[in-house]
Amino acid sequence: MALEFTDTEFERILERAQMYYRTIDRIHCPYFGGKVEFDQEGFQHLRRKSWNRGRRRNDQFMRLKHISIAPRILTLSNTLQGIWHGHDRVRRHRHGRWEEAFVPTIFYEFIAVIENRRFKVIVKEPEGKGRRIFWSLIPFWQPTERGSRIMHEGDPAKD
Repeated sequence: MALEFTDTEFERILERAQMYYRTIDRIHCPYFGGKVEFDQEGFQHLRRKSWNRGRRRNDQFMRLKHISIAPRILTLSNTLQGIWHGHDRVRRHRHGRWEEAFVPTIFYEFIAVIENRRFKVIVKEPEGKGRRIFWSLIPFWQPTERGSRIMHEGDPAKD
């Protein structure tokens, strides 16, 4: 069963998510013992995989629809479920032109069950910057028999 919604529903969810996201700014996360920022880069990542590559609309729809879950998870998190050390591709303006660079980055993964649904929240920390930034909200997916992914909103015990 595919996720179905109208253009009007998508626009309504997008507008609500934008309005809500602007109110967050930063929140305290017990795991870090410090703040996590909710900047525009994180919101744009919910809509795009990279600066020039958008996400599918059904992917955006579910992330935006549940955006209020992300600060809630981080506010309650005392434990971490995963950590990755890698490089994040950033686009920056230097010497009068745009360039891409790879910046050493740590990605933190928090998983929680909220309202009978499982969610993953990713926080990124560019090494040496001292900032932790909300990066993504991922509602858990259910794989199909062919290996593709579909969004699942059912009983988390059966996921």
